Amino acid sequence: MAVFLLFIVLLKGQHYLLFSFMCLICSILPAYWRFEHDPISTQTLMFIAVLIALAVATRVPLGAIPGVQGASFVIILSGVSLGPELGFITGSATALVSNMFMGQGPWTPWQMVAWGLMGLTAGLFMKARLSHSLIFMIIFAGVWGYLFGWIMDLWYALAYVSPLTLKSFILAFAASFFPFDTFHAAFNAFLVALFYKTWEKLFHRLVTKYNILPDKNH
Repeated sequence: MAVFLLFIVLLKGQHYLLFSFMCLICSILPAYWRFEHDPISTQTLMFIAVLIALAVATRVPLGAIPGVQGASFVIILSGVSLGPELGFITGSATALVSNMFMGQGPWTPWQMVAWGLMGLTAGLFMKARLSHSLIFMIIFAGVWGYLFGWIMDLWYALAYVSPLTLKSFILAFAASFFPFDTFHAAFNAFLVALFYKTWEKLFHRLVTKYNILPDKNH
């Protein structure tokens, strides 16, 4: 935190995007460092790869429709099934891989953090057993539709809004509230309401049957 405050002073209110990228890198690297150094079974790696592929497959074909894609649903399930750390990895990797088809750019790290945090928080609620409540997960998915949009709005405001004032900042957020954020939230809630219970049972069965998380199963 002290380092971030120091950079704020040194940059003197300029280069917001540069500073934000530094924050993003600092937030992503610890998760990937732990992922690389912790012993992970082949079954777990394969399961994560399948989840990432499934998330990409549900995002890319619907990319032309504002806010409508199934990646968030898969990422939420990944957190519920695998826990917060692997949920973060699945979410952030989904953004990186899917943008190989949809286009990489300065927005990619922001999407990595947004979807990573979505998977991470889903995993935290799994540990708290709140993930067993369908009503709670519908609300959770809808809220994250807006949170995802607001994180991306932050990137947009830092990159393109000039001069960056409180008024212009709020207007940048308001511009995407409808249709993008609202469609994303509504479609997330719709998918969870329709498919969550079935897919949660399926994923739990796969995790248990193939011993994907040994610590969880023993």
